[in-house]
Amino acid sequence: MAKNTEAIAALDSKDTSIISVLRQDAKLSTQQISKKTGIPITTVHNRIRKLQKAGVIKAYTIILDNKKIGKAVAAFILITVDYKLLKELKTTQYELAKKIRAHRLVEAASMVTGTSDIIILVRASGVDELSEFVTKYLRNLEGVDRTQTAVILAEV
Repeated sequence: MAKNTEAIAALDSKDTSIISVLRQDAKLSTQQISKKTGIPITTVHNRIRKLQKAGVIKAYTIILDNKKIGKAVAAFILITVDYKLLKELKTTQYELAKKIRAHRLVEAASMVTGTSDIIILVRASGVDELSEFVTKYLRNLEGVDRTQTAVILAEV
């Protein structure tokens, strides 16, 4: 039998209603979710447990005000990979992305299609810290061929 990482066959309208409410505020109680969705408390409780067990709900998290925690500058960085070098090093693009993701300034890393191979979201205290990350860390990683940085002006 497969582990709990398999997806549920299909989410019904109750599941999607509960997920929608949790996406807005995962801190709500079962009673509050019940009130917002019109679904009985016991059903909400059981559905959330089922969604967690099936791996649909992986974790609960928070949304931070990054400026208030000293991360005023954010940027998307497109990375082009040197596949020939990675092959020589006997490593993969995935392993390189995991290594990059482990850096304290990197909030997210994804492998993408198109002219770039990896895109990362970085949050730094300022332009100087962002510059140091790109020029001293990222561009010196074996397997990174080129980078293109897009500083985020405003998050909507």
